[in-house]
Amino acid sequence: MLQQLSIRNFTLIESVDISFSRGLNIITGETGAGKSIIVDALLLLFGERGSAEYVRKGSPKAVIEGVFGIANNRTLIEFLQEHEFDVHENELMLRREISEKGVSRSFINDTPSTLNLTREMGNLLVDFHGQHEHQSLLKAEFHVNFLDTFDDLPKTLSSYKSAFLALKTSVQHVAELSAKEISLKEQAEFRNFQLQELEQANPQPDEEQTLEEELAIRENSEQLVELTHQLSSVLYDEEGSVRDRLASARALLTELADIDKSFAEFRGECQSAIVIVEEIAKFTQGYRDGIEFEPERLEEIRHRLQQLSRLRRKYGSMDDLFRKWEEFKREQALTENFEEEIRRLYAEIEQQRTVLGILGAALTEKRMKVASQIEKTIIASLQNLGMPHIRFAVKFDRYRIPVPSPNDLYAMADGEAFSAFANGLDEVEFLIGANPGEELKPLARIASGGEISRVMLALKQALAESDRLPMMVFDEIDTGISGRIAQKVGKTMRELAKIPQIIAITHQPQIAAFADAHVLVEKNQTKTETRISARVLSEEEHIHEVARLLSGEEITDAALQSARELIATK
Repeated sequence: MLQQLSIRNFTLIESVDISFSRGLNIITGETGAGKSIIVDALLLLFGERGSAEYVRKGSPKAVIEGVFGIANNRTLIEFLQEHEFDVHENELMLRREISEKGVSRSFINDTPSTLNLTREMGNLLVDFHGQHEHQSLLKAEFHVNFLDTFDDLPKTLSSYKSAFLALKTSVQHVAELSAKEISLKEQAEFRNFQLQELEQANPQPDEEQTLEEELAIRENSEQLVELTHQLSSVLYDEEGSVRDRLASARALLTELADIDKSFAEFRGECQSAIVIVEEIAKFTQGYRDGIEFEPERLEEIRHRLQQLSRLRRKYGSMDDLFRKWEEFKREQALTENFEEEIRRLYAEIEQQRTVLGILGAALTEKRMKVASQIEKTIIASLQNLGMPHIRFAVKFDRYRIPVPSPNDLYAMADGEAFSAFANGLDEVEFLIGANPGEELKPLARIASGGEISRVMLALKQALAESDRLPMMVFDEIDTGISGRIAQKVGKTMRELAKIPQIIAITHQPQIAAFADAHVLVEKNQTKTETRISARVLSEEEHIHEVARLLSGEEITDAALQSARELIATK
């Protein structure tokens, strides 16, 4: 749950600190007082994009900070561990900063975080409901998204999406290959010439470096003979060589060691030096004896290096040459066996369509099972919210393709071809019948604003029971509902808040009355500036604010009594 929200220099807010409680947290205030600014701050805290417009005029940056009690939430802790953030098992801190130049920074437990990671963390913490989501209920293409948040459907959907992407990639590959056939055949003669050139030259990896090293040795063979002869003489061959002098030194060390044993160690070292000198001399003599004067080999190396140099200049580098060589071989094989390759790919695609059909059918089956459950839950919720005759159903449609094209995106299920979409084989739509005798119709065609609000609340209630998100935020879910229905909505939200913590903005006193904590947002204006403040109300202030919502600016004794009676119903 969100325990503390601190906002500094954010739009019209200079400094606000709000303590939230478990259960239902209600935010009220005059129209235009800045209630939605609190929600905007929360959205930014959870990873929404920000800009310099959010920074209060004259301030270097806006800062939003939230402290959450996570009560050993394993999902959140595992996320922190996976991404190497500090872990505090009972507390989580998120911070968002936006500079006056629009530069944004996010922090998780005081460690810098990317916006994407912050957004992922937000998805584990909170479910937001605002007017944009309200409108999504009126668009059938979004209904399947609501369905897919329930049960373990995200995992099943993920498997389907992977298979769909594989099929789409294969179909695109075949289409590109077919388009490439003409150009491959047109370029075959020139490509074959290049391939023949490379195969005749037959360059080898690291060949150029090996030849250059050999060339350096052969071009300097006379000097090498002379230098190795001198070295051998100095070390071993001539009178007074290094080996002879070391032998004399060893004899002297032996005599000294007979007198003083401290010289014995150095006599051994001297012997080791003699052995090393002899090994160097032996290697040098062998090396000198192995030097050959072969003008033909020298010329052969130079010619081969020139050949490799021409190829390298032609293809950019030896690595590019080898890549191009492999590409030429693949294209030649493809040109010669084009029809066979196309048949192979189509056979692979058919297998992918079968797999996609199996996964799509499993996804449909789970969706229908979930749909059956949430239909009952939503109907019960809507009846409780003042719609006694409500009927609600989830409609599934598939599109069979009688004569599919080879390059169509479709899945095979039960021996038939069905259109495949990125999120399944189904088109899902919510149907509703609000009045007795009325047939089920699309939600968008018959639902009023108040009915949409209640359907959304019923969906959120079902989602909360399924997903157990720690926190939910409602931005004016009371749109279009009467006072009598608002009281039912308030009771439902209070009951729902036993599972997640709920923060809700409302204009309805019947909903505000059910608050476990009540936050009042106020706007204070002078001739030179506007400031927004927010504070948690005491019990008596809570009663006065509900009375104000009931009666307006003038709070009468009757309004206060009505407010007390309304609050007592919770």
